[in-house]
Amino acid sequence: MTHWPELARDIAEDVLFPAADSVDADGMIPANHFYALADAGLYGLAVPTELGGPTIDLGDLVTVVETLCGGCLATTFTWMQHHGVVAALAASTNHELKERFWDEVITGSVRGGVAYAGAIPQPPLLYARRVDGGYVLDGVAPFVTGWGIVDVLQLSARDEFDDSIVHVLVDAAPTAEIGVEELPLIAARGSNTVRLRVDGARIPDEQVVGVVEPEVFAAGQTFASWLNGCMATGVAQRCRLELGELGVATGAFDAEARMVRDRLDAALAGEGDLYAARASASELAVRSAAALVTATGSAASISGATAERLMREATLTLVAASRPQIRAALLDRLS
Repeated sequence: MTHWPELARDIAEDVLFPAADSVDADGMIPANHFYALADAGLYGLAVPTELGGPTIDLGDLVTVVETLCGGCLATTFTWMQHHGVVAALAASTNHELKERFWDEVITGSVRGGVAYAGAIPQPPLLYARRVDGGYVLDGVAPFVTGWGIVDVLQLSARDEFDDSIVHVLVDAAPTAEIGVEELPLIAARGSNTVRLRVDGARIPDEQVVGVVEPEVFAAGQTFASWLNGCMATGVAQRCRLELGELGVATGAFDAEARMVRDRLDAALAGEGDLYAARASASELAVRSAAALVTATGSAASISGATAERLMREATLTLVAASRPQIRAALLDRLS
């Protein structure tokens, strides 16, 4: 049996964290980061067990994602998107498309990204219109991570007639109909996050991963929002480790981290408010990073210092993969 948390910890400490400051400074993730994740089988975590996927419980999954986020947020943020493609292909009835990509996607030799944000709001930012033999997409995919790193991209758009969600798989490359605008993030810049402007992109049925009802899409977003909370808890975890290296007691932060994780997990089980739990995770990250900056002293005011980077990464979790309800809960806590 694979011990996924230990495997993730080895990669985080031996490969990711030693290079994290330079990744942040250069805005470029070394290829060996992704090779290490692929060699460990971590690109196939979302494969269902009935399709030969690994046996990993939710607790171990959380530990893996938190640990990797604490190692290098830019690398992990990019890698996390891949699992949306794996899950969508696993459920797809487009067997030819699945057969074309499946083996390479689950090993990480073909890397995937997702773009859900255009389909989430009402009204949507990215529309799909049914035409003979496929769909035409128009609008904006506002946040697409991994551009220039991933090979394929799952674009999600809302059907303008029946409100269903259309998932299509395209090459992650600009075309005459798909324009790219770079977004210089305050942190995790190596993730190469961009905005796509889509103008009449015709997508044949052969590239349609699936069409799902809004309720099914919303349920998937709930799980994704829960998992995205690991960005904040992972950054907070790294801050506690660094505080410990400086000789600062972290008992209170440790206890709060356990409380935040319990709230997140209870919310996923339908026994709490997921948005409030996500807000508490980001608040913890920001306060943990602020404590690390304080403990580090004036050295943390120099660009490129680990504490300075973690402060920016904690700030990014306030808005990355966020929702209006999370923003409202955060504003309530911060004020």
